[in-house]
This record gives sequence, C-alpha cells and structure tokens, in this order.
Amino acid sequence: MSEDFYDVLGVSRDASEEEIKKAYRKQAAEHHPDVSDDDDAEERFKKIQKAKEVLTDEQKRKQYDQMGHDRFTEADKRGATGGGPGGAGGPFGGAGGAGGAGGFEDIFNQFFGGGGRGRGGGGGNRPRQGRDLKTGLTIDLEAAFEGATKEVTLTRPTECATCDGAGHPPDADVETCPQCNGRGQVQQVQQTPLGRVQQTSTCPRCEGEGELYSEDCSDCGGDGVVREEATLSVEIPAGIRSGQSLRMEREGAPGENGGPKGDLLIEVDVDVGDRFERDGDDLRVNEAVSFPQAVFGDTVEVETVDGSVEMDVPAGTQSGETFRLQGKGMPRLRRRGRGDLYVQVAVVVPESLNDEQREALEAFAEAGGEDIDVGGGFFEKLKSSF
Repeated sequence: MSEDFYDVLGVSRDASEEEIKKAYRKQAAEHHPDVSDDDDAEERFKKIQKAKEVLTDEQKRKQYDQMGHDRFTEADKRGATGGGPGGAGGPFGGAGGAGGAGGFEDIFNQFFGGGGRGRGGGGGNRPRQGRDLKTGLTIDLEAAFEGATKEVTLTRPTECATCDGAGHPPDADVETCPQCNGRGQVQQVQQTPLGRVQQTSTCPRCEGEGELYSEDCSDCGGDGVVREEATLSVEIPAGIRSGQSLRMEREGAPGENGGPKGDLLIEVDVDVGDRFERDGDDLRVNEAVSFPQAVFGDTVEVETVDGSVEMDVPAGTQSGETFRLQGKGMPRLRRRGRGDLYVQVAVVVPESLNDEQREALEAFAEAGGEDIDVGGGFFEKLKSSF
C-alpha cells in the first residue's frame, strides 16, 4: 500500500474521527466490490478498510503520523508475524518471538485450541459484533432505472425483549460459577515437546459468564435472542444490476456482550421484463418497421424506459440492422451518464394485401426483372425474405 491513508479517504491530516468515519462510509459505498464495476474495486476497498482501521485507532494513528506511511506499513507487516526472536512486534502487537509473552502464547493457543479469542476468553467477556445476515429482493426495470425505496421482510434473530438479552429473568437467583470462580476462564497445563504450557480457555460450565442463574428466560430459553419478523425500508440506487448487493448497517444479528449488531446484505434481482434485454448499462430492444418505411426511410418512435424518442430509419434499411441511441440506456451506478439503447429493426410484411397493394408490388417486382408467380409466390417469397 503505497498510497497515504489520508489520501485514500480524502481527508486532511487533522481530520476528526467522525470526519474520517464519514469519509470511509462514502468511499466504501462507492468502491465496494458488490457495487463497483472497476477492475481494482476489491483492492481499492481493502485500502479503504485499512486506512479507516488505522486512522480511527488513536494509538495506531499516532504511530502512523510519527513513522510515516512506508515505515509504518513495514512495521505492520513485521508485527503481523510477531517480530523476531525475543524482539518487539510491530504497532499492532505486544512483544513478539520467544522472549515475548504475547506472541509465544498466541502460537500455542493456535496449536492446542486455546480459547483466548472465544466468548468470555482472552480478557473476559469482550464485546463482539453480531454476524451479517443475507436476504434477497426482486425489483422491476423501472425501479432499477429511477431508483426507489422498497420494503424487505425477513425473519431474523433479535435481542429478547423479555430479558433484555440477558438470557434469564431479572429476579433469577445468581451464584458465582464454582468451576472458574467467576473469572469466565479456566486454565490447563499441558506437557509439550517444548515444555509445560499453560493454556487459557472459556469456562465450559458458565460459557464465559462467570455466573450461573437459577432459571432461564421462558421466551428465549437462555439464549438472549429470539427470531422475529422485521420489515425494513431499503433505498435502491438508480442503475443497480442483478446480483449486486446493498448493505444495511447494524440490521443484522445481535452482538455478544454488548457488541454492535452485524449488517444486513440484500442481494438485488432486476426483472427486466419482456421488451428489453440488458447488457450492463446498455439496453437492447427490437422495433418493427413496415416494408415501405424500410425502403423509403422514415422517422419512428421508439419506447425507452423513460418515455419515447424519435429514431431515423434510413432508406434501404435491412431487416436485422441495429441502430444505437446514445445515452438512452440505464443510469451508471453512482456515476454520471447513462448507457446506450441498441435498436434492432425488424421489417414486417403484412399478412394480406388489397388489390391495389398487390398490383403495386407485382409491378415493383417486374420492374426489377423478377420472375414472379401472380398466384402468390412472390408475396410468400417476400415474407420469407424478412
């Protein structure tokens, strides 16, 4: 990442945390891989996330300002691996290597199933964000063209209102967990080829709570969470395509230990209908013209998504020819301008002719040196040619 984090978010070096978060939300909405068509959208989004992670953390931001971008990112890489033997890690860790308590313990926790990052482990009941939820929404082409506000209904986990997410009635008797003595964690000593290793994990009896209750909540059964139906209003941006997702922050599953809710991801399916075909921001449509219009040329009206427009059909137009109406397609998502509308002309031959029309066509054929069958062969040949 050679690009300065402040430049990535488009903020000044003295920007407040709120300004940084606001800039992050704006950049993330524009460059998220689910909505951006740019080839480098995923890499760009990672840079945006990294910039926000560093600049909204007071300690990391201070180190970043002091060290500069290149030195900080190099230290970050070293810190991610725990530093050298007995040496200090980077700006995101404590001591690393064999001489440091943090890095060595983390390694053994990975190998021997330590619970340092589980519920109640590694320093008590740390808040954890809830998981993201997913649902789908189908809209028509007009809504995708104009943008709209739609409602989506889903059944999702939510904090139990009866016990406020505690999992037990307010008047339930409480006692300190005898297995962990209220710490929420238990310790084990294991013999390894490198010696005796002390492992800390979540207490299995109280699940890290440190306390036991005489009864569970009757509505949620002690989970603190129930499933409820929710109806939400979602803003559909103009130009959205099938398969793209919208993110509604903090509308997902409840967090743990006071942590924030997860997000809700809504995958959009655009029903194009029978008239149009869609190719990215471009639309395609078939338009019928009569035989005289194709021969002599004419101006015809073509129905687009937002009304009719005039299109010139040049004299001598052949059936199957395609004409481009620039800027008459779909809006470009979160960008200026619109795609194009491609109109494929189909020359329509009438099913029947009156005597005057038949005579005129026969004279037309004879003038061109065609050998026609007055009994209908020419007319059938004309229809089959289109």
